Amino acid sequence: MDIARPEFKRQKRRKQIIGVTIGIICLGLVTIGVSRLKPAAPTVERSTVWTDTVKRGSMLRQVRGLGTLIPSQEFIRQIPAETEATVVRIRMLPGSKVQADTILLEMSNPQVEQAALDARLQLKAAEAALQSQHVKLQSDLMNQKAGAATVTADYSQAQRQSETDKALYDLGVISGLAYKNSKSKADELTTRNNIEGERLDINQKAIESQIAEQQARVDQIRALSELKAKQLDALRVRAGIEGILVDLPLQVGQHVLPGAMLAKVVQPDHLMAALKVAETQARDVQIGQPALVDTHNGTVAGAVTRVDPAVQNGTVTVDVKLTGELPKGARPDLSVDGTVDLERLDDVLYVGRPAFGQESSTISLFKLDADGKGAVRVPVKVGRASVNSIQVLEGLHQGDTVILSDMSRNDNTDRIRLD
Repeated sequence: MDIARPEFKRQKRRKQIIGVTIGIICLGLVTIGVSRLKPAAPTVERSTVWTDTVKRGSMLRQVRGLGTLIPSQEFIRQIPAETEATVVRIRMLPGSKVQADTILLEMSNPQVEQAALDARLQLKAAEAALQSQHVKLQSDLMNQKAGAATVTADYSQAQRQSETDKALYDLGVISGLAYKNSKSKADELTTRNNIEGERLDINQKAIESQIAEQQARVDQIRALSELKAKQLDALRVRAGIEGILVDLPLQVGQHVLPGAMLAKVVQPDHLMAALKVAETQARDVQIGQPALVDTHNGTVAGAVTRVDPAVQNGTVTVDVKLTGELPKGARPDLSVDGTVDLERLDDVLYVGRPAFGQESSTISLFKLDADGKGAVRVPVKVGRASVNSIQVLEGLHQGDTVILSDMSRNDNTDRIRLD
C-alpha cells in the first residue's frame, strides 16, 4: 500500500510558487527593458534626399526675385489728349512699329478748328497794325527831323552873321546896337536848336516805346496762335518717337477729355527689369550692385538702379538696368528671373541652403555618418545666407555631409537610416 508523504506535496507547491514568482520577475524585467529601448530608426531612401558637403572658401551672397521687363522711363512716351475731342479714325493698332511722325489716330473738334482760325486772323491783323503804326511814326519822325534841320540851318546862319557883325563892330563899321541884335538872334537860335535836338531824341525814344508795345501785342497774339495751331495739329496724334505702339485704348466715335491717355509708345531696345525681392532679403540690396537677369531665352547683365522704399505684398521692387545685349525675344512685360550680387564672404564655412531655415538662426540638420548609411540630427548655427548657400558658424565642420531636403516628417526622431 502507498504511504502518504505530505512533505513532498509541500515541496512541490513551494517549487511551483517559486517558479511562478521567478517567471513574473523575469517578465517584469523584460517589460522594463523593452520599455527602455529606443524605437528603431526610420528608414529613408537615399535617392529621395538632397545632400551637400560643408566647404570652406569664398561664398557669394545673392538674392533672387521674379519680375518682368519694363521699358526705361526715358524711352516711354504716353500721349495725353490736349483738348476735348472725338475720335474719327484709328490708323495704327497696338503692336505696330511706328516712326516719330507716324499718325496713330485722328480726332475732331470744331471749336478747336475755329479757335485756331480766329487766332491766325488776329495775328495777321496785329502784324498789319504794327506795320501801319511803324510807317506813321517814321513819317512823323521825318517831319520832325525836317523841322529840326531848318532850325539848325537858321542857327548856323545866325552864328556866322553874329561873328561877322562882331568883326565889323570891332572895326567901327557898324554900331553896337546892330551887333547886339545879331548876337541876340544867334543866341535865340542856339537855344531853339538845342531844344529841337532834345525833342528829336525824346520822340525817337517814344517811337521805339510805341513800336515795342505794339510788337509785344503781336508776340502775344502769335503765341496764342501757335498754341491754337498746336492744339489743332494735336488732333492728328503722332507717335513722337520711334518704337512700338503698345497701347491704344480708344474706339472710333469715342469722346475724350483733356488729359485722357490716348496711346503709349515704347522703344523695345531700352528695357529694364523690375524684380520683386522678398522684404527679408531686400535690406542688403544697394544701388549699383551687379545683377544677372534670366529671360528664359538667355541671360543679360545689369546693375541695380533703384530700390523701392515701400513694401507691397511682402516684396520690395528692385529696378535693374540692363547693360548687356538683350536676348532674342525680349519685350515689355516678359517674365524674368533675376539675381543680385550682394557681397563676397572670404574664408568661411558654407553649405547648400536647406529647405527650411532663416539666416542668423539655429536650425536642425541630419548629418550623415562616416559610412553614409545613417544620419543623426545636429543643431547648426548659421549666419548670412545666399540664394543657394548659407554660412555655417557652429555645429558642422569642413567635409561633413548634411541632408538639405525637407525632413519635417522625421521631426520626432533624432536618427534615420539611409537605404
